Order: sequence, then C-alpha cells, then structure tokens
Amino acid sequence: MRRVKLDRIDRRILRDLQNDGRMTNVELARRAGISAPPCLRRVRALEEAGFIRGYHADVNAEALGFGVTVFAQVGLSSQAETDLRKFEDLVATWPLVRECHMLAGETDFLLKVVAEDWDAYQKFLTTQLTAAPSVSHVKSALAIRTGKNLPGVPIEVPGDGTE
Repeated sequence: MRRVKLDRIDRRILRDLQNDGRMTNVELARRAGISAPPCLRRVRALEEAGFIRGYHADVNAEALGFGVTVFAQVGLSSQAETDLRKFEDLVATWPLVRECHMLAGETDFLLKVVAEDWDAYQKFLTTQLTAAPSVSHVKSALAIRTGKNLPGVPIEVPGDGTE
C-alpha cells in the first residue's frame, strides 16, 4: 500500500463510505463539500492506495438460516510459521468461518464461526476443526446476542466535532 496523506476531505469520504457504501458519488461529494468529478478521483485514489478494500452488503445471518455464532479459541501444537500459515490457508477454505485472527497469548487463533444451529457447529467442530493438522485444543463460546457490530474503524474528521 503506497503512503498517502489523508486530508479532511479524504477522511470524510472514508467515514461516509464506511457508513453507507451505496451512497452515490453525488451525495458523497455534497457531504465532502466538493464537486462530483474530484470526489470520484479521490475515491479511486483511496481504493488504489488500499484504504478502501472493497464494498459489500451487510446481510442478515439469521434471515438466511444461520442462527448460531460461535467464537472458537484454537490452540495449535506448533507455532512454527509454516504451521501457522498452513492453518490459516485451511481456515480460508471453510465457508462457516467468517473471521480468523491470530492472537498473542494462550490462544493461537480466534475464529468467528456461523452455523445453522448448534448441531451444525458441532459437526464442523468434530469433522473439520479439531481434525485439522496441528490443532491441539479448541474452546467454543456461543454468542447469545450481539450488542454492537460496527464495520471498520472510528474515523475522525477534523472540524466535524469527531476528534
């Protein structure tokens, strides 16, 4: 990612797109206080610089039949870089795993797993996760509800009262 110094307008564009990725360029430009053509150039530059990685819809997991979210703490028997990478590569092939974070401390990885129900998660756990090479232990925590779920990061825009 090439280094780009973000000014107030860039930060405003990023914040507004993070909150609503379907916002039109005209509306985005209006909010940023610039005209549409330079706004579009700025968005493209932010994409090319790697600040914007993509756009997606926030779908309702429960409406699609995924009623269970589990956070699985995974410990590996080896922390050699090749084993860590192999595990991450394997996790990338599992559709039920929506997030994978390598951690420092007692747990090597934290996985966010969605499943239709508890039985489906248990099947994934026993046939794939605990059966994976170098997995030594897994602790599962069932999410009861989600109190907050915001995408991205807090973006401060100087002069907007968000500092």
